[in-house]
Amino acid sequence: MMMKQKLARTFGIAVLTGAALALSACATPFKADVSRFQTQLPAPQGQSFTIEAGNPALDGGIEFGHYANLVAGELTKYGYRPAAAGEKGELLVRLDYGIDNGRERVRSSPAMMDPWYGGYYGPRYYPMVVRGPNGRRYVYGYRDPFMWGGFGPSWGGRDIESYTVYTSDLTLQISRASDGYRLFEGRAEAQATDNNLTQIIPNLIEAMFTNFPGNSGEKIRITVAPPEKR
Repeated sequence: MMMKQKLARTFGIAVLTGAALALSACATPFKADVSRFQTQLPAPQGQSFTIEAGNPALDGGIEFGHYANLVAGELTKYGYRPAAAGEKGELLVRLDYGIDNGRERVRSSPAMMDPWYGGYYGPRYYPMVVRGPNGRRYVYGYRDPFMWGGFGPSWGGRDIESYTVYTSDLTLQISRASDGYRLFEGRAEAQATDNNLTQIIPNLIEAMFTNFPGNSGEKIRITVAPPEKR
C-alpha cells in the first residue's frame, strides 16, 4: 500500500511537470527562418493578384483556400488587391506548404530533489517511466526506502525527455501573369514539437509577410508572438 502511494505521488509530480511544459510551450513565441529574393517586384499601387497552389494536388481544396485567404489578406494590407471574379490578375502568386514526419530527440537533465523521501546509502535507484504530453517520455530514478532503507532527504537519477521535432516550411512565389517573369521568391521554415498545420501555417504566413518584401538575398530569424500577446 505504501509503495502504491509512493508511485502515485511520483506519477503526480511527473504529470504536473509535463503539464507545466505543455503550458509553457503554448506561450512560447513561434520562430521561423525566412529567406526572400526579389527582382522587380512593383511597388504596391493596387495591382491585382491571383493565388494558386504550387502543388496541383492542393488546388481547389478547402484547407488550401483557407491559407490562400490569409495570404490574400497580407498582400491586401501592403496595397495589392485580389482579382475580381472573371478578372485575370496582373500578378500570379503560387503558395505551397508542408511538414515532415518528424525526428526523435532526447534531452537529459538532473532529477529533482523530493523532500518526501528519506536519504539512503549507495546509488540504488528505482526506475519509473511516465508518458507525458505530445509523446514525451520522462524516466525517473530514485532510491527506494522500502527496498534499501536510510535517512535524510534525497532524490537521485536523471530525467530523460524523449520528444519528436517536426520541420515545416512554406514557399511563396510571385510572377508577372503576362509573361511568367519571377518577381519574388520566399521561404519560411520552422521546427516545433507539434505537427498541427492549422496553427503552424498561419504563423509561417505571418513570418513571411513581416517587413515584406524584405531585403533580397537575406535570411533572417523572425519571431511571431503567441496569439494572446498579439
